[in-house]
Amino acid sequence: MSTAPEGATPGFLVWRLSMKWRVAVDRAVAPLGLTHAQYALVASLHGMQRAGERPSQRRLADHTGLEPLYVSKLARALEAAGLLERARDPHDPRAVQLALTEAGAEVTRRAIKVVHRLLQQLLAPLGGPDDPRAREFARNLATLLDAPLDPSVDGTEDVGHRQE
Repeated sequence: MSTAPEGATPGFLVWRLSMKWRVAVDRAVAPLGLTHAQYALVASLHGMQRAGERPSQRRLADHTGLEPLYVSKLARALEAAGLLERARDPHDPRAVQLALTEAGAEVTRRAIKVVHRLLQQLLAPLGGPDDPRAREFARNLATLLDAPLDPSVDGTEDVGHRQE
């Protein structure tokens, strides 16, 4: 039985799935002292560090899709919790570089395992993460993420203006 109303738009379904995922990840990582947004930050940072990168807050914001100001706020909270270090970029004094501490790397590895199990549950109806349907779903999501969205396109700049 589907929880999506009949005739639901793709936008509504994306919203519902994103909310379902956010709530599930929030609950799953809470015992590790993380929120979903903090998890997105530390998991991304973990992957970037493994690739040899020490990203700036701006680079991490671009990577995660989070606003730079929000990344800064999250980074401060994670720094206060002893999970990451913030340091001035030696090549750009305006930029702040981020790195996980040892404790942060350990918490992140545990969180990644927890979230990976959630992802397996989410993708089970599509045959699991390695099934061709799940890979096609991931490709479709990537295509949608790459599609530009401009709220002013198609005359929406007139929304709220009275037509005479």
